[in-house]
Amino acid sequence: STLPSSHPPHLLPHLTNMVKIACIGAGYVGGPTMAMIAFKCPDIPVTVLDLNQARIDAWMSDDLPIYEPGLFEVVKACRGRNLFFSTDVDKGILEADIIFVAVNTPTKKLGIGAGRAADLTYWEKAARRIASVATSPKIVVEKSTVPINTAKAIKAVLHGAGTTKFEVLSNPEFLAEGTAIDDLTTPDRILIGSEMTETGIAAANKLVDVYAHWIPRERLLTTNVWSSELSKLVANSFLAQRVSSINAISAVCEASGADVDEVARAVGMDTRIGPKFLKASVGFGGSCFQKDILNLVYLCESMGLPEVAEYFHQVVKMNDLQKERFVGRIIKGLFNTVTGKKIALLGYAFKKDTGDTREAAAIEICRRLYIERANIAIYDPKVSHEQIWMDLTDACGADEAELKKYITIVGSAYECCEGAHAIAVATEWDEFKDIDYK
Repeated sequence: STLPSSHPPHLLPHLTNMVKIACIGAGYVGGPTMAMIAFKCPDIPVTVLDLNQARIDAWMSDDLPIYEPGLFEVVKACRGRNLFFSTDVDKGILEADIIFVAVNTPTKKLGIGAGRAADLTYWEKAARRIASVATSPKIVVEKSTVPINTAKAIKAVLHGAGTTKFEVLSNPEFLAEGTAIDDLTTPDRILIGSEMTETGIAAANKLVDVYAHWIPRERLLTTNVWSSELSKLVANSFLAQRVSSINAISAVCEASGADVDEVARAVGMDTRIGPKFLKASVGFGGSCFQKDILNLVYLCESMGLPEVAEYFHQVVKMNDLQKERFVGRIIKGLFNTVTGKKIALLGYAFKKDTGDTREAAAIEICRRLYIERANIAIYDPKVSHEQIWMDLTDACGADEAELKKYITIVGSAYECCEGAHAIAVATEWDEFKDIDYK
């Protein structure tokens, strides 16, 4: 991957006030985003903060904690220059003018809104930490995907527990894993939402100045904070909707003899529709789509809009159905039983060019095949064995020793497929296109 160019210093827009940036959360969003800001803004010190010492150590090493094409080159170019990684969260908060919060906001598993609402526990903890430590005015930026009105709640927490002034901005990420560096280098847009007050707009402009180091001004959109928070949920819901739509059509194609790829190509050539996200698959995965749609569903329900909620909920239901149909086809193709038969599972990550397995279709495929007592061989070029076992013990409700009676993880595609009764491609890694399946 080629290194994106950093602006020559003489082209840098003049920043009226020198800023220092910190980010709480060194994961898939915080790490790459801060690395790109540091890379493109050599005059701005950027510190990534996380309580997890092992994760911070990994960011400081040659073996980064996440795999993303081109990320290592960007990190290496500015690490130790103006990009720093630390577990000293309080020091980072004290020194920064702008604090991004990029912590996990998973779907709630318990209590009101379980299975749909976002769990903001980590976000609130981060806000309380900022409030207790900060002694000078701070701009706090929502980078995690959050429900609408979170900024208002977080501002109440900050001002309730803090002793200084805070402005809260919404700056949602629109990164696709596997292409995050390209998405950060030349984004379609950067969205910054603020309160429509004098201080809110001033805070938004300060963040605009940071991004303007490398992004054209016309791509920097400023809105009110609610529009910004909602836009992220809507964008992901629309993209997921396209995936579920073509997957629904794949069921029609299988029943009728039509070819879903030919249908998708014909439909995608309509310029009003376009070809993106029209590839039939086992269903969407990743940390965002399902979580954000369910978040939108819960939002609609809580606003007394049940029909709108159900409309979006169908997108998730269709996604679940696709995984069910996929496993059903394997079983049907093997004379309605897979017990004791070897199934080769090529790919485990939720998509190619990432090691992320959150909501990966492969997990549900494995769970269903395990229930049928198939012998499953898994190969993925990037996902660690530890991650696979962690996912499957959780999904299958069995310990690793029990799972190992039926599931093996292997080191190559050919080893995976050797002697298999069926081959299931769960991730579209490029290397699987070149295999001689005969």
